[in-house]
Amino acid sequence: MVLLKGADPRGFVFYTNLGSRKAAELRANPQAALCFHWKSVRRQVRIRGSITRVTDAEADAYFATRAAQSRISAIASDQSRPMASRAAYEQRVAEVSTIYGDGPDIPRPDFWGGFRLTPLEIEFWQDQAFRMHDRLKFYRKAEAGWATVRLYP
Repeated sequence: MVLLKGADPRGFVFYTNLGSRKAAELRANPQAALCFHWKSVRRQVRIRGSITRVTDAEADAYFATRAAQSRISAIASDQSRPMASRAAYEQRVAEVSTIYGDGPDIPRPDFWGGFRLTPLEIEFWQDQAFRMHDRLKFYRKAEAGWATVRLYP
């Protein structure tokens, strides 16, 4: 699971610790899918595509928009690695806070960055009675733009 932080004509962007298992898996196999499911409105959008790293400038710009404590937490965290205790983590956060304070000049660490999913397929699904769902898939046709196909449920 990721928190989508941006979408533009180039794709869909999210950020993470680059030492995490998620980041390692994306580097090893730079393909992924996003799934947005809204049970209450009976709709879903699934996006499949290729993964690339965002630029350092993009990562720096986004990192600077985060609250100071969120930036400090990102620096102090060895995301997804075993933690001796919550107190040890809180101590690291306190140490990093002492170094940087809560000002705007908290730098993005080298181990933190983002990925962009460039869509190859986008499928829209709408739940219908008696499994008569409506599915519409848009897919990229090389440099010729997008094509559309209706799918059986």
